[in-house]
Amino acid sequence: MAYLDTDVRYCKGIGEKKAQLLNKLGVFTVHDLVSYFPRKYEDRSQFKPIALTCDGEVACIKALVADTPRLMRIRRGMELVKFRVVDESGSVDITYFNQPYMKDAVHRGGCYNFYGKVIFAGSKRTMSNPVHEPEDAPCGVTGRIIPLYRLTTGLSQKLVMNAVRQALDACGDELPEVLPESLRKKYRLAQVGYAYENIHFPTDFEALELARRRLIFEELFLLACALGKMKGGHSKAEGIKMPPVELREFFDSLPFSPTGAQLRAVSEALGDMQSGKAMNRLIQGDVGSGKTLVAAALIWYTWKNGFSSAFMAPTEILAQQHFDTLSSFLAPFGMRLGKLTGAMTAKQKREVKAQLKNGEIDLIIGTHALFSEDVEYSRLGLVVTDEQHRFGVNQRSSLISKGDRPHVLVMSATPIPRTLALIIYGDLDISVIDELPPGRQKVDTFAVTESYRTRLNGFIRKLVGEGRQVFVVCPMIEDNDELPQNVKSAQEHAAELQRYFPDLRVACVHGGMKSKEKNDIMSTFVAGDTDILVSTTVIEVGVDVPNAALMIIENADRFGLSQLHQLRGRVGRGKHKSYCVLVSDTDNPDSEARLRIMTKTNDGFKISEEDLRLRGPGDFFGSRQHGLPAMHVADLCSDMNVLQTAQTAAQELLAQDPELELQEHAALKAAVERLFDLSSDTLN
Repeated sequence: MAYLDTDVRYCKGIGEKKAQLLNKLGVFTVHDLVSYFPRKYEDRSQFKPIALTCDGEVACIKALVADTPRLMRIRRGMELVKFRVVDESGSVDITYFNQPYMKDAVHRGGCYNFYGKVIFAGSKRTMSNPVHEPEDAPCGVTGRIIPLYRLTTGLSQKLVMNAVRQALDACGDELPEVLPESLRKKYRLAQVGYAYENIHFPTDFEALELARRRLIFEELFLLACALGKMKGGHSKAEGIKMPPVELREFFDSLPFSPTGAQLRAVSEALGDMQSGKAMNRLIQGDVGSGKTLVAAALIWYTWKNGFSSAFMAPTEILAQQHFDTLSSFLAPFGMRLGKLTGAMTAKQKREVKAQLKNGEIDLIIGTHALFSEDVEYSRLGLVVTDEQHRFGVNQRSSLISKGDRPHVLVMSATPIPRTLALIIYGDLDISVIDELPPGRQKVDTFAVTESYRTRLNGFIRKLVGEGRQVFVVCPMIEDNDELPQNVKSAQEHAAELQRYFPDLRVACVHGGMKSKEKNDIMSTFVAGDTDILVSTTVIEVGVDVPNAALMIIENADRFGLSQLHQLRGRVGRGKHKSYCVLVSDTDNPDSEARLRIMTKTNDGFKISEEDLRLRGPGDFFGSRQHGLPAMHVADLCSDMNVLQTAQTAAQELLAQDPELELQEHAALKAAVERLFDLSSDTLN
């Protein structure tokens, strides 16, 4: 691996400045360079006779330069080089704009290959600024499939292509074969050298497909092995073995009956907690599916076994809401609940920490303050984290390390297609709550254009007049000159609504505010002292305002489906009929299709599958929320069948060699460790 680890700045033709530009693309070493796969390809492999080219077609032609290139200066800043080329079937008039050197780059009587768009001008064929090279150019840019790479300002396709070519020639034999031979044969996968050569410089499209299939499989197989090893480590880890306790007493105390899905999730978690192994389980359910009740049942069970629990929420407001909800479930049994957040006074924090240390609190609910260094727990048996993707892995680990192998329950209200969830949460066992409690409101959803604004304002007036409250979500905080003028900013739109409704109480909250200011504004809205709350997506997760009956999402086309669904989940949480209005003037067919889906279903899992299909996982989860290392070649949507095959292969291999200790798995083990190392902040 010596050459593969070489800094790219030492590659021929790159140097310090170009290396810095490559670094922006995540390319630091020769290994990164050869793993920087093309984003797409141009087929320049087939040459066409000039007479068979069509108007608007991008084509390759072999032609003779029929006259001497002429340089013409049209005006200041505009120079043209013109000449005609011919083959046996016809002719093309070629023009190069502001490339005066082309006058001497091609010569009358010379044969060249040209690649560009053919445009008909009357009876003539023309080409502007085509790619060109002598017909016998070695390793040229015509007569073959050409890779196209994602670039940054200052880098050209030619530079990246040449750098990759040089690196492959120099390190071809060094590329590690991480897939055992038996695995390659079983799944008919190409060798590593062939795959890297043909992903960059395919001899034909069949070779490209073989290369892609091998590299996609390898990438997903490595990920599945890494997560499988993590899960294996968790499943082998000793945990607190808790004896069975009859939960009927807890369920009988509720003013409603739990759903079958809630009871199933509780039962699966109890099985973990009674096994003697540390539980590491994800409870995944749609907005309003009752995940908190599942957590409450397990917290009660933990308390009955003589242990305490910690419940971590991503924001102070959510921590307060969970404190209120869990108090209503658990305090009647005599459980002692405490709260610990950053906003509390130093004296309050000291008192709570002392109670925790002395075992005087059975359930502590809080934010990241729960894993501060000076927080000590007495007999911590269960850790619950809400909205898992809002916390870094290190934060979750810090809290878990406060106890002696406590059980871990992770809750997520972001519905994810099950196959993808198995990869993303590969180290967690998964329970899905796919049933809504009876009485949960269906939110009527409408997609409208700006022309409905007057009627929409009238609807706001009507609902507020009935005592209801309104959410309005905008895609950005303040006006931005770089975005289209019709994109609403939270601050400007709040001011506009206040002018339109001078007698109503309008407030604005966004992520640019300090936590205390944000919390104060949100608390005022929760208390019913604000009529209209204009915000960015900071209100996306968890905030419970039963009196809010209308959610308006401005420029709804700028949000993903799953995000729209999360935002819609902020209303319909009380007894009042609720509505969601998606405002957009988009004429993009894909965006219109997304908004139509929202009007047709309230099922978060159906919506997530559509979102994943339409946008892919990168946009689906937002920036780096999903805890996966970056995919170089695999697409978790379109490559779902390869994903399942790779997962099965990883499970079979780890069953035979859990620690990858066999000699034939040495390269694979090194690659998995490298993945852990590179992704320590993202792998869950």
